Amino acid sequence: MSVGAAFARAGLLGNPSDGYFGKVISVTVKNFSARVMIEESSEVRLVPPADEEERYASLGGLAESVVLYGYYGGIRLVKAALKKFYDYCRSNGVALHDKNFSVRYASDIPRQVGMGGSSAIVTAVLRALMSFYGAAIPIEAQPSLVLSAEKDELDINAGLQDRVAQVYEGCLYMDFDRELIRDRGYGRYERLDASLLPPLYLAYKPALGKVSGRVLNEIRVKYDRGDPFTLETLKKLAGLADQGREAILGRDRARLARLIDENFDLRRSIMTIHPANQEMIDAARGCGASAHFAGSGGSILGTYQNEAMYSRLSRELNRLGAAVVKPIVA
Repeated sequence: MSVGAAFARAGLLGNPSDGYFGKVISVTVKNFSARVMIEESSEVRLVPPADEEERYASLGGLAESVVLYGYYGGIRLVKAALKKFYDYCRSNGVALHDKNFSVRYASDIPRQVGMGGSSAIVTAVLRALMSFYGAAIPIEAQPSLVLSAEKDELDINAGLQDRVAQVYEGCLYMDFDRELIRDRGYGRYERLDASLLPPLYLAYKPALGKVSGRVLNEIRVKYDRGDPFTLETLKKLAGLADQGREAILGRDRARLARLIDENFDLRRSIMTIHPANQEMIDAARGCGASAHFAGSGGSILGTYQNEAMYSRLSRELNRLGAAVVKPIVA
């Protein structure tokens, strides 16, 4: 059996400028992962996990599931990843044996709350396929391959941030310089020592699950029409990643906390924030913690000063229906 795994991702600074040739810092979160198992079989078979079987207790249960998760399941991601892997190998002369296989996957990454759950599944499929076929794909090419499965095959509006973080793992500074992306297909990526990070918390509210591409479409529309304020704000967001890199390397925790708060405030100026998301931000800041979106909404990430603050933070966010964890940076 060949196995592939990928961890959840949380944006620390700069997002969502990654989709617009910007700069970001992200961490992979080992608390949650997607896992893919491939084993030889007589035909190519995609096996959905039990929670994706099309069975519901009632019609109302089906409707509730659609409201919470949409019409989206992981099998379409698996299928897109398989196709893109095949296309890549054909185009790049990578020989594949003719054995068939069954694919199973499982994921405990909270759905559609901005933790990179979709890209984790695709990344895990890619890793399992490379193991099954003994195929080597350069690490620099892997994030773009994962993105193309989502963006080109499934029309998901996304950037490279999640995919780079999940392929490289750890605490990553990423510069998606336009010319680098155009000339070689990938940006400038630097691993930062995760031990330099201050204490982090990650909070997520399952009831806020939504498809991140839809949320980001609002910024995309403004960007495509050249809205000056949006373009300038995205530039400022990218600049926060540079400042955050300096703060992390210099162990300047107070500066990093201010930058995290500024990230959310800038983002709020160019997109609509759901009141329940704003409520989580306000609750965390009310406890003295810094806070901004870990992704596109539904989860927040920030720093806290001590265990007393973390306890208060957990209580306040729990009251809002949010779960709180201390992220283990993979």
